Amino acid sequence: MALLLWKAFDFFEVGQVKLGDDETRSFFENNEISSVCSGSDSLFLGSDNGYVRIIGPSWKIVRGFHAHDTGRITHMRQVEGTSLLVTVSEDLSNEPVLKVWALDKPVKKTGLPTCLSTLNISNGRKQFPISSFTALDDLSQLAVGFANGAVTVIRGDLIHDRGTKQRIVYESEEPITGVEFVADPKLTTLFVATTSKLLKLIISGKGQGQPPRTIEDAGCAAGCMTVNNKTGDIIVVREDAVYYYTVEGRGLCFANDGVTSLVSTFQDYVALISPPPVSGSGGSDNIRRRFGGTNTEALFNAARFTMVDPTLQIVAHSESLISEVKAIFQIWGDLYILTQDGKVNRYHEKSLQQRLELLYQRNLFPLAINLAQKSGMDLQQQNVIYRKYGDHLYQKGDYDSAMSQYIKAIDNTEPSQVIRKFLDTQRIHNLIEYLEELHERHKATADHTTLLLNCYAKLKDVDKLEKFIKSEGDLKFDLDTAITMCRQGGYFEQAAYLATKHGENDLVVDILIEDSKNYAEALDFIWHLDAETAYPCLMKYARVLLENCPSDTTKIFIDYYTGKYKPKVHKVPLAETQTISSSGFVAGATTAVQNLTSLLPLPYMNTSAVPTPTGQGSQATVSDAGAIIEPETNSEPRYNPPLPRTAFSSFIDHSDEFIIFLEACLKEDSLNESDKADIYTTLFEMYLHKASERKGMQREEWELKAKKLIEGREVPIENSNVLLLSHLSDFRDGTILVKEQSGMLSDIFRSYTSAKDTRGAIKALRKYGPEDPQLYPAALAYFTSDARILEEAGSEELANVLKKIDRDGLMAPLQVIQTLGSNAVATMGMIKPYLRETITRERREIASNRRQTNSFRKETEAKRAEIAELGVKPAVFQAQRCPGCGGLLELPAVHFLCKHSFHQRCLKQSEDGAEVECPVCAVNNAAVRAMKRSQDERADRHDLFKDALEKGDERERFKTVAQWFGQGVMGAGTAE
Repeated sequence: MALLLWKAFDFFEVGQVKLGDDETRSFFENNEISSVCSGSDSLFLGSDNGYVRIIGPSWKIVRGFHAHDTGRITHMRQVEGTSLLVTVSEDLSNEPVLKVWALDKPVKKTGLPTCLSTLNISNGRKQFPISSFTALDDLSQLAVGFANGAVTVIRGDLIHDRGTKQRIVYESEEPITGVEFVADPKLTTLFVATTSKLLKLIISGKGQGQPPRTIEDAGCAAGCMTVNNKTGDIIVVREDAVYYYTVEGRGLCFANDGVTSLVSTFQDYVALISPPPVSGSGGSDNIRRRFGGTNTEALFNAARFTMVDPTLQIVAHSESLISEVKAIFQIWGDLYILTQDGKVNRYHEKSLQQRLELLYQRNLFPLAINLAQKSGMDLQQQNVIYRKYGDHLYQKGDYDSAMSQYIKAIDNTEPSQVIRKFLDTQRIHNLIEYLEELHERHKATADHTTLLLNCYAKLKDVDKLEKFIKSEGDLKFDLDTAITMCRQGGYFEQAAYLATKHGENDLVVDILIEDSKNYAEALDFIWHLDAETAYPCLMKYARVLLENCPSDTTKIFIDYYTGKYKPKVHKVPLAETQTISSSGFVAGATTAVQNLTSLLPLPYMNTSAVPTPTGQGSQATVSDAGAIIEPETNSEPRYNPPLPRTAFSSFIDHSDEFIIFLEACLKEDSLNESDKADIYTTLFEMYLHKASERKGMQREEWELKAKKLIEGREVPIENSNVLLLSHLSDFRDGTILVKEQSGMLSDIFRSYTSAKDTRGAIKALRKYGPEDPQLYPAALAYFTSDARILEEAGSEELANVLKKIDRDGLMAPLQVIQTLGSNAVATMGMIKPYLRETITRERREIASNRRQTNSFRKETEAKRAEIAELGVKPAVFQAQRCPGCGGLLELPAVHFLCKHSFHQRCLKQSEDGAEVECPVCAVNNAAVRAMKRSQDERADRHDLFKDALEKGDERERFKTVAQWFGQGVMGAGTAE
């Protein structure tokens, strides 16, 4: 592309430098300047008379010294960052002279800078002017090109003047137009340009000494070769193009507009000085000459200055100069041009923002972006350019391109500003693209997620929806919002996938049950969860699952509450681990949960078809054959089973499953007493409930189960609960059984009599009568309460009751007569045998009692008479032997009134001097005295008397009173 076709701008502010004082101004205007160089914050000017003048930032001559006695100074080089200055002078009558100056070391006598070294540059004794000059920064090597085609390289220590060596490294018939060094730590290469070719030769490093190598068979004019100090590239300007060269060879190039007389670099720009253009046609030249145009152009267009940016391919500045250019240099951050008339023009680059504004005015946003990137502008400011570019494209109607720019500026652009522009239905694809990028960069809010999913739903683009939710890496959207929107849009498979992938197990179950109505899959999913996670999901949807999957739901309840729950684990075949095919949503809908198992790291979902917006009516469920329990899961469960009562409410309206659950729980030995009581009570209630719903044999079967449940003394169910439930369900066997266990036999009999169940009463009397004799008086009263009851019971049964009452003395005859006489049911003939037997027995007892009384009276009277005789009549002792030793009785002897006699020696005298008691009668006397003492002690123990009355036989109570009366309990004294 020719420079004429490049876009031209004015990126530089141009101004003429105002020289600081008259001396400086006179020096510039007298046109005495022969060479120019800059460095170390100073400008160095060489003159025709061998003087060097130093210009400061104020554009005043701050210093000057006479560097060479003969010749003009044609070349200079200042080593940046040092005080070293190299000057070269030549007069064509002698060899050129090179000097190195230390500007910071003045000579004491003269005050001039110290000349460190001086040498004559050799050209084989040929007097030709120097056409080009260059030096390394350390001045270890210098290269000098001559107009006769020779190149001399100078090596040595010029700074310390330790000697140098010169060698002509190249000779040709064409004049040398440029020499430049390209140096790196291992290799130093010298590029040499002539008018017809470009060469390079290695002057140090590997390959040194080899002959020059021609890079290209095209040279350049003098002043048209330079080096880019930033990149190390050699720049060669020819009429057709500007070429870049490196050590490897030719690089990039860009077209040139014509002849160039001088080239230089400034930052990233290439500065070109060209002579004025020559007229192309004779006719136009005649016209300009006729009107004086040719002279005018020659007067005001002595040279053309162009600043180009090869990277951006723009002309940054272009102007015509009215005077020829003598030198071009850069210092103090700006570029300067010295013209033949002694004027100095300053070119100051405009700020980046000013340059961008120039591009904005011409809507050159791509160029502005490139400029910003090239200038190192931060990303936030670059995004402003992207946004401006997007606005420009949007106004032009190029929405796709505009969106691409908005996406580039997404990091610091308010999303709502862009979203509002693309809410139209026709631009929904652009909106989707922007929203996807927001999520990709984790800048999306819940509202953005909602909008994106709505867009997918509106376009019915399931492929994109799946790609969005199944994207790899971190979560890029609000999970709850995405799941909610998928459910609202009918994309249940995708909602389940998201919930499963991110561990929202309760949401997975909710979707499968609430949305997909796929209850078997929901239960299977729960069964694959660990115990702590599965429990809340199971309890939340227990009723629904029992309604639709009663058997499996009951089984998982039993396993969980008995501590045997173990999560299932799927082993997915290799063929199932592929993602959804490109056929899209239809293929994915038929294997909805299969996709989940293949795409998730936790393969536990079963295969089923999740409803989709296009086919919500079709659902399919497959078995759980692929589920297995891994070997390590066979260990003991690591959770505490909940209390069984927490599951009771879940089985409402599912009595059959509830009974299965309760029966399974009862088989566990680890239940505590409280849980057992709950289960027994509830199971008993359920048996009765089932019995109440059945008739005939089925009812009897359930009642039999209920009865067996509560049989036994160790059943942990409260009697009050059994009685209440039995009463509510009209289950008499339960009531009877509880009363039996509680010893409430009279209540059992009373329940039959109150129900007028004579046969039941007789049965109860026969069963419980031996244990509770008081049932017979109750039976007597019941049998004789009504003629129909008596007829049903029969006279034989009444006779048996009367016989039992009479035999055991359960009622006094008078009580029997009163009971039977309370109504006219029982006849005299029915009780005649009882009365006859009773009267006969009473008469025999009275006679026996009278005989015993007479016997006691006679014995008492005899004892009293004996006592009286002992007090008034002498006693005769006829004993011949001593009972103690058995020997014949001898004096001294002791005789007792009990008719016993002892040797005095055979009697033991008491220590306290008390009377001696007969040893033979002492035992009986001691027993009598103990009995008397006991009676005295018990005379005040009325509690013992009361206890004997309560615990004794009711029929013998009068006998008990008489006995205690005889023992003195009433306080009456008795003879000793």
